[in-house]
Amino acid sequence: MLPSTTARRIVVVVKGYPRLSETFIAQEILALEQRGLAFDLWSLRHPTERAVHPMHKAIKARITYLPEYLYEEPLRVLRGAFWCLKQKGFRPTIGAFWRDLKRDLTANRVRRLGQAFVMARELPADVRHLHVHYLHTPASVVRYAALLTGRSWTFSAHAKDIWTTPDWEKREKIAEACWGVTCTAQGASNLQSLSRPEQVSLVYHGLDLSRFPAPPESRPARDGSDPLDPVRIVSIGRAVAKKGYGDLIRALAALPQDLHWRFVHVGGGELLNSLKKQAQEAGMASKVAFLGSKAQPEIIALLREADLFVLPSKEARSGDRDGLPNVIMEAASQELAIVASDFAGIPEFIRDDVEGRLVPPGDWEALSNALNLLARDPERRRTLGSAAFARLRRDFSMEGGVDMLEARLRSMTENPQKEPERV
Repeated sequence: MLPSTTARRIVVVVKGYPRLSETFIAQEILALEQRGLAFDLWSLRHPTERAVHPMHKAIKARITYLPEYLYEEPLRVLRGAFWCLKQKGFRPTIGAFWRDLKRDLTANRVRRLGQAFVMARELPADVRHLHVHYLHTPASVVRYAALLTGRSWTFSAHAKDIWTTPDWEKREKIAEACWGVTCTAQGASNLQSLSRPEQVSLVYHGLDLSRFPAPPESRPARDGSDPLDPVRIVSIGRAVAKKGYGDLIRALAALPQDLHWRFVHVGGGELLNSLKKQAQEAGMASKVAFLGSKAQPEIIALLREADLFVLPSKEARSGDRDGLPNVIMEAASQELAIVASDFAGIPEFIRDDVEGRLVPPGDWEALSNALNLLARDPERRRTLGSAAFARLRRDFSMEGGVDMLEARLRSMTENPQKEPERV
């Protein structure tokens, strides 16, 4: 048995760290650290971006990287496997793995088990509890590692992991976890339907407004009539199918000729080159700028300078979809008028014609019309931006969600259900 300890150390497992697109995870970890919880971070992947947000620099947790591919660190994997052979949890873990593999015969399943072997062997002895972000691949690794070592585990589900993971897999993971949270009512409803409703709770990420400057006192009253001072439209998000940027390029191309505008996109992603080509073929390359990934201070500066924020999310063919993207709330923090899709978790924050404009997902004509009308109406933009900021402060601050997570995570370390075992 592990020695008794009152240390409140928790391992938080993520798919990749740090990631510019996952400000919601960094924000949560930093806020919980500032409340006195001690974490170790474990990541399934190494970072792929050079830039980091200031939040990442402020987080104190140590980071451990698992072998991204098992062949890259074979000795580490073998040491983990031989160690796990001696554990009481080895047989139930292999049983769970075999049932999973029969239903999903992929190399990724084997990689998850190998990463779990490494994690189980290398987890510090004073760590009692594991908390994982994302219910698909990362939760598989944590589930196997918890079975191997007797530790408890919990999860935060977000978006892609909910909508692209088979129901049988979600059902079994939820049943084995102590509890879980997710960040949209739509996601919570899906997961609660597969388990006891009390097993999964809705916890909005919210936004830590202390990280953001106050909104600009005023914005120029641009109405698209001046070619020397065009309306500034901005979007922030990865160039992937679920963000709907192909629809946005079509919508921009359809704007009337007498409307003067400029569009800036921030984010990486595999569709970036095809979007650039699409903009070029539409004859508007001079009006569109793709800036790539940027750190938070540069993003905030762009939001403050813009007139309109747009995010045309939709469901990808794979089933992937957004939750409630943090960038929507970040735009609201600067009282920026928002045009977005009436889809996923977005309408849980933005109500059409109250805090912004919502259009049907995938409807580029409706999107173009909404952009055209708001680009010409600076007073309407001001009203919508002000309402979005008020709703953000009133209903979507970070504190409520962090309060709940702090209480739940403290209960897992101060009153553990069971002690992890070693031979």
